[in-house]
Amino acid sequence: MIEFLARVFIRGRESLSPSALRQAYGQLCGAVGIGLNLLLFAVKFFAGSVSGSIAITADAFNNLSDAGSSLVTLLGFRLAGRKPDPEHPFGHGRMEYISGLVVSGLILLMGVELGKSSLEKILHPEEVTSSVLVLAILAISIGVKLYMFYYNRAVGKKIHSTAMGATAMDSLSDAVSTAAVLVATLVGQFTGLMIDGWVGLLVALFILYSAYKSAQDTLSPLLGQTPDPEFVKHIQEIVLSYPEVQNVHDLIVHDYGPGRVIISLHAEVSASGNLLELHDVIDNIEHRLQKELGCVAVIHMDPIVTDDPETQRLRMAVAEKVKTIDPQLTIHDFRIVPGPTHTNLIFDTVVPYGVKLDRVQVQKRIGELVRELGEQYFAVVQIDNSYVL
Repeated sequence: MIEFLARVFIRGRESLSPSALRQAYGQLCGAVGIGLNLLLFAVKFFAGSVSGSIAITADAFNNLSDAGSSLVTLLGFRLAGRKPDPEHPFGHGRMEYISGLVVSGLILLMGVELGKSSLEKILHPEEVTSSVLVLAILAISIGVKLYMFYYNRAVGKKIHSTAMGATAMDSLSDAVSTAAVLVATLVGQFTGLMIDGWVGLLVALFILYSAYKSAQDTLSPLLGQTPDPEFVKHIQEIVLSYPEVQNVHDLIVHDYGPGRVIISLHAEVSASGNLLELHDVIDNIEHRLQKELGCVAVIHMDPIVTDDPETQRLRMAVAEKVKTIDPQLTIHDFRIVPGPTHTNLIFDTVVPYGVKLDRVQVQKRIGELVRELGEQYFAVVQIDNSYVL
């Protein structure tokens, strides 16, 4: 159905840019989600009222919160697609994350209210009546939610949207919770056990957990999360595929919303190379990264000595020494400044998060290890943090 609606409502899909196509699919799925969830809310609320089941009513309001989520998601995609302006030169892509955070708050409020109603039903249980119509409504609801899981997952993969992927898993979870309500209704019908309030409480707890996960998924990119390791690996493979580049470091991925990524990195090149030729290579790498990964790339050239055996020997020796502190430590921008009484070994050391020693301790230990290479050597170390995994 989604592809049929896409053919009807997304005209000229072949000529749309990736970001425009992504926005169109996101809005379409949001609109379909609103319609289906409102329909499910209406029929479940009717079934809950007829049967007196708090579990069915709770599940109905779960679908109402899902409709609100779809509405906010639709608005988020629409606002995120606005063009950059003087006040927001990086665009409005993070509105998609902000809309997700608003949805999380709505879901949280709904879960709290439904939890209160379920506790009241547990303390004061009432008999639940069911009918073929009520059971049919629940069964059809499960089928609809499974369909929503399928199309959200398919579209999420098509447009590379983690938000759509999360929506797909939410639909699958809704199908499971509705199945639990269906089981509780059948149990009450055939055994007389009044577990309706308990199942309603389980559904409320599930809604609260969904709110927590949703908030976590949206807060993380807003705060600035580490990039996908596969994305980082792809960047490094592209840059290092050029023989002029010896190494890559200080890689940072700046996320301004889906499809709005800026990357910056330092590329080590030979200090004896032709400056204009190396600059041309760096330009080509930046253009290739933009074309293949859809990101803006800014690359800083770091000249390093590659044709001096003594520099190479000391660099390798220092790198091995540093790894004895922690295998995760690496060095870059290594150079030698000799003097009449001592020689400075100047380099940067990357200390990833999770290393037990702090920056001062690492600097001190490196200085001690460098002196082991010879009393004339002194370490001048700049400590860097790693912004990728």
